[in-house]
Amino acid sequence: MFDKVLLCNGETCSKGVKELQEALRSEATKHLPSNGSHSKGSGNGKGRRKKHSKKEVVDLRTLLIHCAQAVATDDRRSAMELLKQIRQHSSPKGDANERLAECFANGLEARLAGTGSQIYQSLVAKRTPVPDILKAYQLYMAASPFKKVSHFFSNQTILNAAEKAKTVHIIDYGIYYGFQWPCLMQRLSSRPGGPPKLRITAIDLPQPGFRPAERIEETGRRLADYARTFKVPFEYHSIAASWDTIRIEDLNINKDEVLIVNCLYRFRNLLDEIVTVDCPRNAVLNTIRKMNPDVFIHGIVNGSYSAPFFVTRFREALFFFSALFDMLETNAPKEDEQRLLIERDLFGREALNVISCEGTERVERPETYKQWQVRTLRAGFKQLPLNGDIVRKATDKVTSCYHKDFVIDQDNRWLLLGWKGRIIYALSTWKSNTAS
Repeated sequence: MFDKVLLCNGETCSKGVKELQEALRSEATKHLPSNGSHSKGSGNGKGRRKKHSKKEVVDLRTLLIHCAQAVATDDRRSAMELLKQIRQHSSPKGDANERLAECFANGLEARLAGTGSQIYQSLVAKRTPVPDILKAYQLYMAASPFKKVSHFFSNQTILNAAEKAKTVHIIDYGIYYGFQWPCLMQRLSSRPGGPPKLRITAIDLPQPGFRPAERIEETGRRLADYARTFKVPFEYHSIAASWDTIRIEDLNINKDEVLIVNCLYRFRNLLDEIVTVDCPRNAVLNTIRKMNPDVFIHGIVNGSYSAPFFVTRFREALFFFSALFDMLETNAPKEDEQRLLIERDLFGREALNVISCEGTERVERPETYKQWQVRTLRAGFKQLPLNGDIVRKATDKVTSCYHKDFVIDQDNRWLLLGWKGRIIYALSTWKSNTAS
């Protein structure tokens, strides 16, 4: 199972993508009206229902925003009445809008009850079995190009930088399960002249409970197995700590190695200036700059839902998550258990944090790629141009395998990924500006 999902297969379109598209076609066929004397009538009926549901979609969005406004002004009676109406039309197994409404109603309810932080912490502490995570990851890889392109962009950048290196040291901020790295090991193993030594310093936040480093250590054991399989000399060092407390001395950097800093989409979880004067985002960027890496691979969630004003934040989050739910609705079967897991345990958890938590407990704080560009330049980095070959191959993966509404574009040395015109992720590469 792990090998099937995590290793490179050399195909532009993976088997998983093809299987998922076949499942979608099969599901669509089931819902087509049957031919016969009633087909026209049933078609018209379906049209009427569709129109009705479209009206409800508009109502759901409006109801959610009105409810957020009532919550913001502590108008509890109106908020409860609106929540009741939303609940009548929302469902975790309905269409994209009904699922979105269910997710956001949960957040509003938690905010109203003052239980957002407790619920969020319990969701973070939840130990989902790794095989279940892997199955959901497999679905997400097949349904959207976001992970595939991100990993390809990062891994190819590393391979280019480490072409002749004897030792490659990757400092990975936010390693999670390390799903990115088996494919890199596989590709390093086939390098002419043999693979370099691979060192990974894995950084992640401590998990709640008695074993804060459990996941990051388990990731290390799994990666060590892959390194043995591919005969790549391997060293793994894990750090489970708040990122802004980590010093360069903790990272065991050697002068004779190619140093890569990799962070895909996790900087959004660092607190910003709104919460604390000593901004952890800037602190971590400053630490990375002092490391003077050969390349810093910076992937960000392109979101505008970090405003301190609740209703503004809620509205922006509604638009952002609407795109994600719509993307899965279009590209994954309705009844798929992994889709439900992604919507509940990933999108739902993040949305709950945005809606129901405040202060240091609100850890979902994305910025736009333009804001990150200013912040990263100010921290003393220079942005590198995008590699034309990487962009071309990434674009080919998106346009030849995935739904036509996926977006891949470039702007100001960022590779942009999105859905139906909304940019959701952005990738870039940087070096320390030694002149600064």
